[in-house]
Amino acid sequence: MPVHNADVAAVLNEIADILDIQGENPFRIRAYRNAARVVGELGKELGELVKEGMELTGLPGIGRDLAAKIQEILETGNCATLNKLHKQVPPSVTQLLNLPGLGPRRVRALWHDLDIQTVEQLNRAARDHRLSELPGFGPKTEQRILEAITAHAGATARFKLAVADQYARTLIRYLRNTRGVKDAVVAGSVRRMSETVGDLDILVTTDDTTAVIASFVGYDEVREILSKGKTRSTVILNSGIQVDLRVVTPDSFGAALHYFTGSKAHNIAIRRLGQKHGLKINEYGVFRGNTKVAGDTEESVYRSVGLPFIPPELREDRGEIEAAEHGLLPKLVELGDLKGDLHAHTRATDGHNSLREMALAAKARGFEYLAITEHSRHLTVARGLDPTRLLRQCDEINNLNAELPNITLLKGIEVDILGDGSLDLPDSILAQLDLVVGAVHSQFHLSRTRQTDRLIKAMEHPYFNLLAHPSGRLLGSREPYDIDMLKIIRTARRCGCFLELNAHPERLDLLDTQCQMAREEGVLIAVNSDAHSVHDFDNLVYGVGQARRGWLGKTDILNTRRLKALRVLLKHKV
Repeated sequence: MPVHNADVAAVLNEIADILDIQGENPFRIRAYRNAARVVGELGKELGELVKEGMELTGLPGIGRDLAAKIQEILETGNCATLNKLHKQVPPSVTQLLNLPGLGPRRVRALWHDLDIQTVEQLNRAARDHRLSELPGFGPKTEQRILEAITAHAGATARFKLAVADQYARTLIRYLRNTRGVKDAVVAGSVRRMSETVGDLDILVTTDDTTAVIASFVGYDEVREILSKGKTRSTVILNSGIQVDLRVVTPDSFGAALHYFTGSKAHNIAIRRLGQKHGLKINEYGVFRGNTKVAGDTEESVYRSVGLPFIPPELREDRGEIEAAEHGLLPKLVELGDLKGDLHAHTRATDGHNSLREMALAAKARGFEYLAITEHSRHLTVARGLDPTRLLRQCDEINNLNAELPNITLLKGIEVDILGDGSLDLPDSILAQLDLVVGAVHSQFHLSRTRQTDRLIKAMEHPYFNLLAHPSGRLLGSREPYDIDMLKIIRTARRCGCFLELNAHPERLDLLDTQCQMAREEGVLIAVNSDAHSVHDFDNLVYGVGQARRGWLGKTDILNTRRLKALRVLLKHKV
């Protein structure tokens, strides 16, 4: 059975959760959480890297003991250590940590003092006002817990795009190896590159429907079969994600792919347009009366209503149909258009590879340049650089540039934007760099006015080039800070600086709608990996997907420029 990075990270995180609830050594807990983070952030499947000969102990913070546990998970999908811990702490207890306001200490108190092991038990105890009897709780905490339980019950489980994509790619490979399968593709929100995914939609064309359905429901990762029909089946994978499989005929493939790619609003708009042309459009084809007139390809579906092909990423009913009618659809950026990456870290701060290793990895991808942008001194948790260490790295970059052909390392910094909008390093240092990337890593809860003014002041700095992860959000764990994004975008235009679209799967920041806003205001966007290892460049595909959702073309992206043109733009402010 395939074991994905997300599966390995989930096991390691659960071990850390149980140890935390037990009050174990914090250094041991931190080691497991760090390992989970490292594995979860890899841009390539860990199992594939191991098959290629990578040593697990080569990953940062992974010693022999952790490497052995990870290898065990990769080989078996399980871990003896976790099984042992489950005998000490019921697995359901760790689920309580998913509720806001419940950390390990409070969960430990709930379990030991009230024998609460499930969310349902917690709900009953809170309604009976038994929680307020515990030290450190009280009536207000009890009420917040009730509110969190209500919100949790109404939430629909969604998966980050990169995680859902892992499961989809493995399943597609499996299905394509099934007897009689002509093609298997993923549709739905994964194909539209939505930042989160509720379920997977898979389409298959085949000569042997029975064999495909049997192969699908017999897939090793299937936990539960919800339905099994002649042309459609639905299962739940071990990860919890639902997969809907539909077997379609070749002459209906395009219509089905259009229908199941969505979005619902886009499909409704296309069907209404079809009605104006006297056509009926559904997942089986395009019909005039009882005669099928199109549907073997998506292009034929759009052509039947007088439109050119609309890329999946644009199908959200946000003006794409009107743009298509008037010949105004943008030619969207592609991954191969990127000439370099303007946000990367090495082990000089919190990265996992050396300067040379990052340079060679960028060169292997065909990049002309890579900006090395370590954290600055204010971010002590990442061992940020002070002026002395930064200048030392600049010398190392100069030496490496003299040695390595066909790749140029740019001297940069991800400088902290302090609470008052000033930058974390002196002008005398910033002036010596090729690129200054500003970022917020603290004081996320300032008022809208103060946070906006903070960023504007930073962007007005003469050496400021690029605003990193502009909204500060982390998908599923941290909401964006409150800023006036239009004012930020217009400040970037006025000051001659740029905004980042951070491709890290936890961020995907800017939002697609904000990318579209920047495009309309004439502000260039840098699609960056925020790479902390040589594998993280793989995540650029998700950043490009987000850029395409935001209607961005090649010319709208800063780092599609060749190095000479890029340098001119970066020096524009000085």
